[in-house]
Amino acid sequence: MKLVMENLAVDRGERRIFSGVNVTVQAGTALVVTGPNGAGKSTLLKTIAGFLRPTDGIIRLEGAQEETSLREHCHYLAHDNALKPSLSVRENLSFWQSYLGAGPASIDGIEAALERIGLLHTIDLPAGFLSAGQKRRIAIARLLVSRRTIWLVDEPTAALDAASEKGFAAMALEHVDSGGILVAATHQELGLKNAMRLDMAAHAGGVSDKAAL
Repeated sequence: MKLVMENLAVDRGERRIFSGVNVTVQAGTALVVTGPNGAGKSTLLKTIAGFLRPTDGIIRLEGAQEETSLREHCHYLAHDNALKPSLSVRENLSFWQSYLGAGPASIDGIEAALERIGLLHTIDLPAGFLSAGQKRRIAIARLLVSRRTIWLVDEPTAALDAASEKGFAAMALEHVDSGGILVAATHQELGLKNAMRLDMAAHAGGVSDKAAL
């Protein structure tokens, strides 16, 4: 399986966010997306996930089952942790596990994920009671409770302490080593050995064709 982007460009309104992105990410590979604010790192992830349509170019997943779409293979972890404050940690993860197509919620799976990130003791606490770093770790646990091949993560280590950053790096490496694909937009080093790199600064800016007309 491989994720292919050919001559990819995205406009927002009359502004061209980026253009000319050509990259292929093979299974078992991490792609680290870098660049200054506004260069299109988050936009690229949203486009791969299917939330935005490319203006030009193609994104495709080769080697997947024909009846499944690219978005069905993606985990998207954005800046927002997407946790409902009034629900418990267990309820939040149970919702995401079911929503992402993992079938009936498995409490054992949720407990294992929380134990992995060191937050099993929070399982019955409302998510609103947690610190910023704890909320980010719970959001990362979503990656573990539902198996998907492509992880799209936007500044995944934001609000994490050094120990939690190392924990995420270990999870990401395990995912890649097991044949998964990781695309990470970040300003920080994530400790991902042998990762490919894409500098969005080389593709950013300009005026859209619509504005030029």
